[in-house]
Amino acid sequence: MRDGYETDDFAETGEERKDGLSAQERTFAALPPAPGRGFAASWWGKAWLKALEDTALDLRQLKEGRRVAREGRVGAVSVRPGRITAVVSERDGSTYRSDVLLQELDEQEWDRFLGMAVERAGHIAALLDREMPPHLVEDAAAAGVDLLPGIGDLEPECTCEAWDHCPHTAALCYQVARLLDQDPFVLLLMRGRGERRLLDELQERIVVPEDPTVPEERVRGPVVVGVPAAQAFAAGGILPALPAPPELPGAPGDAPSLDTEAEPETGVDPTALETLARDAAARAHRMLAEALAPGHEERPVAEGLTVRQDAVRLAADARPEPWIVNRLASGSGRPRAGFPAAVAAWRYGGATALSVLDEDRPLDGENLARARTGLAEAWEEDEAPRLRAENNRWTAADGGLQLRYGPDGRWYPYRRQEGQWFPAGPADDDPAAAWAEAEGT
Repeated sequence: MRDGYETDDFAETGEERKDGLSAQERTFAALPPAPGRGFAASWWGKAWLKALEDTALDLRQLKEGRRVAREGRVGAVSVRPGRITAVVSERDGSTYRSDVLLQELDEQEWDRFLGMAVERAGHIAALLDREMPPHLVEDAAAAGVDLLPGIGDLEPECTCEAWDHCPHTAALCYQVARLLDQDPFVLLLMRGRGERRLLDELQERIVVPEDPTVPEERVRGPVVVGVPAAQAFAAGGILPALPAPPELPGAPGDAPSLDTEAEPETGVDPTALETLARDAAARAHRMLAEALAPGHEERPVAEGLTVRQDAVRLAADARPEPWIVNRLASGSGRPRAGFPAAVAAWRYGGATALSVLDEDRPLDGENLARARTGLAEAWEEDEAPRLRAENNRWTAADGGLQLRYGPDGRWYPYRRQEGQWFPAGPADDDPAAAWAEAEGT
């Protein structure tokens, strides 16, 4: 018996690969239905499901496949390097052969993986004890080896002839999560190394040669020699030209749906993450548009936003649900009652308009003279509103409207609402036009 499976539940057979090497194949007996339970209990099973759900194009097909697997309609699962296979049945009795292909690691990747394992005593001890520690994934990734599937790594094939994951291939993937619960070495077999061969290669690498004249690379593998920096720099003139800039997509990409079988980590809110993903896509699209615009390289680099500013920007640009807005208001350090005014200011003029809302600053002599000249030239003498000046603000005599002179030399209209000043429109070079915005005319 092995981790809950009888030895008769799987068989290991040799098969001849195209490269002439003998590769192991393991066949696992069909698992019983799994009503009312998740498809994974171990770290490896859950990690497989998360990778599957994170990279799927159609979550509806995954949900249907989850139902099929839960009902126990996935037959015996055959696992071999680069491929998993099973026959999946429908409720009407029809059956389909389903395969999912996973890219095998090449020899260089396996060399890096084995070298990484040998260099870490904890990994080598666990693997030789036929255990797979979860942090093996992170250490392997640091060595340039991805054990779990990424986007495009799982390629489905099914006799139902669906172009992407169908319910049958999805059900097969969910069943594999249950197999990984019992034996995570199944993942390494899919990536190209059966357990027996992997452990043999590890044993070979940790053997210390008796003859001290034997080079270390005979034990640990070839030594990779880098290129001196001066040599790489000298070759710069013969390198091919950079590719043309990418085309700007018509719109930002869609945010992923996080409605999955896997439970979120403690403290992680899927709705808030979806909001951040949409915002990141919109910002990336805007930044790419700016980068592709003529003369972009001559423009100064924009200053980064503070947390206080970015909370307002996110509420203004992403337009999230009210409860998220309340959290942003709290995180920004602003009173909740004043947060809508900050959001409105950002929509009218970004960080500059937000600073105009926050700052009540005196004007120096030059800026004060420029502001007064602008006001004097904006109206005929008998049409000018009666304004009371204080610092950078000019307020109507009745106290209902206000103009603010910004650090950019523009005029920002404000209107008194429910006891506070609220931005009334975008800034303008002409104080009379800004005043008309404040009046709502």
